[in-house]
Amino acid sequence: MPKGDRALPRECVDRLQAADAILHAGDLVTVEVLRMLEALGPPVHAVHGNVDNAAVCAELPPTRVLELPGGPVVAMIHDAGPAAGRGHRMRRSFPRAGVVIFGHSHIPLHERGEGGLELFNPGSPTERRRAPGHTMGEGVVHGGRLELALIHLD
Repeated sequence: MPKGDRALPRECVDRLQAADAILHAGDLVTVEVLRMLEALGPPVHAVHGNVDNAAVCAELPPTRVLELPGGPVVAMIHDAGPAAGRGHRMRRSFPRAGVVIFGHSHIPLHERGEGGLELFNPGSPTERRRAPGHTMGEGVVHGGRLELALIHLD
């Protein structure tokens, strides 16, 4: 978004409106997309990505660390770098985090890295690139943990 006539799938919008918070790992492109997400209701926590314009980059940080109520520390970054050594790099960059959410490739990924650190790329509901379909992520805080799931929208 907002290239062409892309729009968030209805299921994605419904899930976002029902959420307690929206986390976005970058590539919003324009501030208008950020405002559209904010208008859905829940608070938006986002980082800027590599294709975001200057206004988005001025408004959003490159990284963010959130302490979720009743849950773990969640770090956000757009580009977590190449797969080789990613867990080690993210652990070094975010030593308190239990989860690192990232984007950039738009390819969904959920794996455990160094020391049990969860690495999570929710993919994209609008630009699948090389992924088999459109996806988003959903997290639920339960028992002090953030339980993450990839949601397939196709």
